[in-house]
Amino acid sequence: MSLAPPLGAPRLGVYIHWPYCARICPYCDFNVFRHRPDRKGDEPAALARAIVADLAAQRDLTGPRDLVSIFLGGGTPSLMDPDWAGQMIAACRRLWTAAPDLEVTLEANPTDAEAGRFAAFADAGVGRLSLGVQALDDEALVLLGRNHDAAAAIRATQAARRAFPRLSIDLIYARPGQTPAAWRDELTRALDLGAEHVSPYQLTIEAGTAFDRAVRRGALVPPDAETGAALFDTTGAVLAAAGFDAYEVSNHARGAAARSRHNLVYWQGQDYLGVGPGAHGRITLEGARQATWSAARPADYLARVADAGTGVATRERLSPREAAQERLLSGLRITEGVAMADVAALAIPADRIARLIDLGLLADDPHRLRATPAGRLLLDRLTVELAV
Repeated sequence: MSLAPPLGAPRLGVYIHWPYCARICPYCDFNVFRHRPDRKGDEPAALARAIVADLAAQRDLTGPRDLVSIFLGGGTPSLMDPDWAGQMIAACRRLWTAAPDLEVTLEANPTDAEAGRFAAFADAGVGRLSLGVQALDDEALVLLGRNHDAAAAIRATQAARRAFPRLSIDLIYARPGQTPAAWRDELTRALDLGAEHVSPYQLTIEAGTAFDRAVRRGALVPPDAETGAALFDTTGAVLAAAGFDAYEVSNHARGAAARSRHNLVYWQGQDYLGVGPGAHGRITLEGARQATWSAARPADYLARVADAGTGVATRERLSPREAAQERLLSGLRITEGVAMADVAALAIPADRIARLIDLGLLADDPHRLRATPAGRLLLDRLTVELAV
């Protein structure tokens, strides 16, 4: 079905959301649902079929495109049958023109049951694993609600390195009571696992999560801002010394080839489809940016695909200003920043940019808005200053 894309057609990424998790982590505010095989019946299999159908329906929207990335996220997509992942990947390759360097990523948790199926996912077409290690401290893993210990994380990492050409690990820091010295030691041990990409995320308390409720009743006390900044600095120093480039606020790669191609699709303002319950997408059609949102609950998503052919529940044409605000928000996260031309609709006053340069928050660059290391620490403030 794939045809050569027309000259100048934006390249495309595809995000596939698998919403089931073995347990719901207390810090998570994603669109996730408890995976209970004894109660779910045929829903997961039906969802896999619906995702393939939705991909075909959205191909009618995008037309021919060069496909640069497929990302199976969640939730925990490593809980699905590897054959289903293979069907989704094959559908994407059939519907669009796969770029020579197409990157196919799967998110996974390091339980032994999932790690034992890594080879099957590699055979299905996955080339990059993003592994949710989160911590190498057993007490911290209990606090974070994870269903693995540090030993399981190490075993899973070793299995992933054997199965996949590329490996990324996620870590969570700025945990209650964590010191820079302890984090330095833990991060150093994590680097010994051999991943070429590390995503260290500072713990944030998201509204409506179990951690949010614990903070409000005084049962959980996150680090203060000063400690958080020290932990952020420690992260950068340890990873830089090990040869990792901080190409994004929370993402570090050992060389350009190891960078997450799919996340760069987001941060560089490229087009991407969102497929699966609760997934969102951004597509350029007739010169305008269009936002899409899929039905959030699996049952609702299945019903929409059955009735309308696609799980997309909402489409919205973004105004030039709204599109520029999104471009600024994502572009400031990466070291290359965002081109002035991409945010021209914001009409940012030159004196405001000059003031932020004088404050050391923006680099002195006439062509791009780029956050300095100090600006990265205050990224929310910086974005507001530029987007108002």
